[in-house]
Amino acid sequence: MTISEKPQIIPHLQKSLNFTAFDVKWVPCSARFVVLGQYSRGTGVMQVYEIDNGELKVTQETEKPHAFKCGTFGASSLNTRHFATGDFSGRLSLWDLDHTELPVYSVQAHDQIINCIDGAGGIGINCGAPEIATGSRDGSVKVWDVRQRDKPVVTIAPEKKEGDRDTWAVAFGNSFNDDERMLCSGYDNGDVKMFDLRNMSLLWETNIKNGVCAIEFDRGDIKMNKMVVTSLESTFYTFDLRTLNPEKGFANTVTKLSDNTTIWTVKHLPQNRDIFMTSGGNGSLNLYKYNYPSSRVHKNNKNEEEGVPGTVELLATAKVAEQPVSSLSWNSDKEGLCAFTSFDQNIRVGIVTKLNLY
Repeated sequence: MTISEKPQIIPHLQKSLNFTAFDVKWVPCSARFVVLGQYSRGTGVMQVYEIDNGELKVTQETEKPHAFKCGTFGASSLNTRHFATGDFSGRLSLWDLDHTELPVYSVQAHDQIINCIDGAGGIGINCGAPEIATGSRDGSVKVWDVRQRDKPVVTIAPEKKEGDRDTWAVAFGNSFNDDERMLCSGYDNGDVKMFDLRNMSLLWETNIKNGVCAIEFDRGDIKMNKMVVTSLESTFYTFDLRTLNPEKGFANTVTKLSDNTTIWTVKHLPQNRDIFMTSGGNGSLNLYKYNYPSSRVHKNNKNEEEGVPGTVELLATAKVAEQPVSSLSWNSDKEGLCAFTSFDQNIRVGIVTKLNLY
């Protein structure tokens, strides 16, 4: 493939912000997206944007007492499109974006900041109960059913002897029917743990030797296929989840970037689960493609099945900001359309070209 046929990451629209943005999410089946962040005075801000005649325009804006850290539409139906947020006070809230005076659901989920959030059972993952997972600085991971008030359906907390670990990432996966569901969490010490929520047990754990910044399954609504885990110091891991060896765990491919920077997030392309993009602490976006091996499993000398990792190919890279790119969201309707925030207090909409060639 020639250089002209390779994808390109093109920043298309940009708007300066008067606050620090931590997360961005496209509103499902719309041309709008939500930005969450913190004003310099410490309060939280939620803004809804739309693309209007080549410009980014704010259609809704609300300020709340506590800064917003993260959000998801994953547990909401297409009819409601309620937006779940985690804030610096540890509160989980669910919002109707057209009426943000009061949340439609709210609970004091943790005593400390909610660092990460994910949803299942709603848009994108239509199987199973509508659930929201939250991970906090207190080291715990909790799963909330928005139909129940005040009490989590699952609490995963470290034993006292382990001390409190900072939970930096959570992700749902394996929700291919109404019974199956996995929850993966990542921690500041490099621990990665996968919990089987159907059997209420720890399925697998490993340590990647550096703080876990982001975790994402390539698709949440299929049998586990693969997932990417990003970390501090420019390394990410792509795990093949089809074969779990009792000793070696899941096979993985390690990708190390040349620059020593944090990989803040990873997002798989909704239209093609084998393509994903990461954002870096140097203000860059990197687009990758995962290539499967000729056979994904083999028998070892103990006659046990082991996974065989594939390879990760860099398709495109672009410097898009002067500060770390803190969050990224693909549009599920328009292939290649994305929005991303950065710590230089800007929101940008970008276009990735030629993805249909893959």
